[in-house]
Amino acid sequence: MGEWLHSADRWLRGLIPVTVTVVFVFAGSLPWRLPGFDEVSPALAAMAIFYWTIYRPERLPYVATFAIGLLQDLLAGTPLGMTALVLLIVQGVVASQRTFFRGKPFLVVWWGFSLTMPAIGLLSWIIGSACFGTVIPLLPIMVQVGLTVLLFPVFVLFFRPLGALAAARPE
Repeated sequence: MGEWLHSADRWLRGLIPVTVTVVFVFAGSLPWRLPGFDEVSPALAAMAIFYWTIYRPERLPYVATFAIGLLQDLLAGTPLGMTALVLLIVQGVVASQRTFFRGKPFLVVWWGFSLTMPAIGLLSWIIGSACFGTVIPLLPIMVQVGLTVLLFPVFVLFFRPLGALAAARPE
């Protein structure tokens, strides 16, 4: 019975990054009312993908990222596959730079995220404009990028203990 409990514990800990990211997709689909904008939400899923790809990549497989992106598209009403594609690109690029970010001070990681978010916004804008056949207003995307970059440190405070829990080995 002890072996079964250890296996279940390891399996549940392994689900933490995916589960947290899915919860963030649902939370990110809630509107944040800002003056002058109908709905602008921070890109919570992008924050999670960026963080988990650096610190727990073995716990966030590409197939999970794809499914998370599809879920976000369904909730947001964006073209199906658009967010999945963007998140997979982010995960691939961040994974290629993982060795650079590992062990660096948080300000270096935040700097990397602050460079990644405008690229995510631009890529989403290009794909969204192409899919909808019209130029999507850029200002809401710019506000989303800025809001996401500013909130990243707050969410990292939430991710860190969960990352430690996901990595912990049961005794």
